[in-house]
Amino acid sequence: MATILPSPPRVGMVSLGCPKALVDSERILTKLRADGYQMSPDYAGADVVLVNTCGFLDSAKEESLEAIGEAIAENGRVVVTGCMGNDADIIRARFPSVLAVTGPQQYDAVVAAVHEAAPPVPNAYLDLVPSANVGPGVKLTPRHYSYLKISEGCNHRCAFCIIPSIRGDLVSRRPDAILREAEKLVAAGTRELLVISQDTSAYGLDLKHAAWPWKGEPVRAHMTDLARELGNLGAWVRLHYVYPYPHVDRVIPLMAEGLVLPYLDIPFQHASPKILKAMKRPANEARVLERIGQWRDLCPEIAIRSSFVVGFPGETEEDFQYLLDWLTEARLDRVGAFRFEPVEGAAANALPDPVPEEVKEQRYARIMELTARISAEKLAAKVGSTLDVLIDAVDGEGATGRSKADAPEIDGEVHLRDAGHLNPGDIVRVTIEDADEHDLFGVAVAG
Repeated sequence: MATILPSPPRVGMVSLGCPKALVDSERILTKLRADGYQMSPDYAGADVVLVNTCGFLDSAKEESLEAIGEAIAENGRVVVTGCMGNDADIIRARFPSVLAVTGPQQYDAVVAAVHEAAPPVPNAYLDLVPSANVGPGVKLTPRHYSYLKISEGCNHRCAFCIIPSIRGDLVSRRPDAILREAEKLVAAGTRELLVISQDTSAYGLDLKHAAWPWKGEPVRAHMTDLARELGNLGAWVRLHYVYPYPHVDRVIPLMAEGLVLPYLDIPFQHASPKILKAMKRPANEARVLERIGQWRDLCPEIAIRSSFVVGFPGETEEDFQYLLDWLTEARLDRVGAFRFEPVEGAAANALPDPVPEEVKEQRYARIMELTARISAEKLAAKVGSTLDVLIDAVDGEGATGRSKADAPEIDGEVHLRDAGHLNPGDIVRVTIEDADEHDLFGVAVAG
């Protein structure tokens, strides 16, 4: 007589916010899968729905509240976690039927709340499988790229940011643990590792850059050592959220050697010394333009992306023009801009001389026009060249991928014709035939 196994409970997940929150979602789902839960792709099939919230900006909080409301309306059994979990009173006041609210990184508390809402089914067969034996874990990204979180929290106290109050001070992972995770991801099919944290340059500072053994050799908890070892695993390695501390200069040779992608994501935020001081930004005294020139001399193909805030309190037309002039000289490859938005609990809210909303809009339009023009010029210069491209999607006879200068979701793409034979995760040589302000167009090189 066949044994009929009990049906395990199903969990749905809504994950909002940054890649760091996405990694949190992956860890939560990995633990739940190890406990016997199945994943539901929709509200209707879920016994409980998890909403991983973002609480960085007021607009992000409102988006989180809307997501919670939708989950309650569609399912009714909702557990809330993530950065907005620190505002549990606000969440419960608006949605008293929420089953539980936990803060960021509280994995055990989230799992316990799910256990209570939809208890796991005891199973003599499944319960014999150790929970740690779950391979690389649940992934919410495509199989061929993975986010690799190397630390939590941040030691800076930027005037516009509340991340330290949400996620705490810097807590770095041991390098051997990071490398072990990365090795498993690569073995499971990851072609690109995207290194993330709140401040990648500060990695290991709390550990006093101590060393741990890896493959018989000591590896320091330091950005350069970690980058070098990750580069030896055979996947693309992309560094995000890199503050321009002096030791970043030592990563550029690794890019020139091909161990790390020639790509730096540096959150400059502004260029005016007065505004940087008001923002309480670290490393604002660095000779950034001079160093960018040195990086390009050493590694000519390096791509630099950054984000900037316009309309910060006290920003004058002179400050903004300083930023535009700086960008004209820096000629960064990828730029994102944000209008300043007050965040509850941020020190910047108390600063004098707020910038009117209509002025913010005008400045936002001007910075985007300038940076789009620079991007178009830099991409046009690539027409006729041949680049390595990682394929993300194949559709009919075409395909979409990314060059080494493009991170997923935030940068441009490379669109290929006559590429129906390719598969996601392939890395191919592509001859660039055309370009616009953001993307490249080309054809895969035969053979």
